Amino acid sequence: MIRRRPQSTPRRRPSRHGRHGREDRSPVVRPPLLPLETREERFDFAVGSAAEFLRGAWPELRDVRFEVGSMPPASDDDGIPRWSIHQDEKRIVLYRLPIERLAHLHREDDLHRRIAIEGTVFRAAAEYLDRDPWDLGPDRYRDY
Repeated sequence: MIRRRPQSTPRRRPSRHGRHGREDRSPVVRPPLLPLETREERFDFAVGSAAEFLRGAWPELRDVRFEVGSMPPASDDDGIPRWSIHQDEKRIVLYRLPIERLAHLHREDDLHRRIAIEGTVFRAAAEYLDRDPWDLGPDRYRDY
């Protein structure tokens, strides 16, 4: 015996159609999304967090401004500078492009990029204070 559906009940479609009429598939083309954060924002955050640590640890750095520039005005005898020190104005200018592009990272990931940026901030602050960079955070390396 063959059962037939009553004519009054229409055929039901799946609740969600994606590509090619299949269920649970998303469309191929999505609206363009902006990146959550840019390289410049990550760079500024890394410089800012290292600068805040140094200002809290060293009273001599509390009034020093840490600024970010894109490129140095000119190269010197040692090559392209990564930072410039202005003692009379109490400021340190870090140059983003040389720091990011000339860093020799053994791994290309966000953690190692941040370590390279923070290390540059420490070296610039050490030059400003006329100290060794390892002296700026002695409690950080106590266990090693």
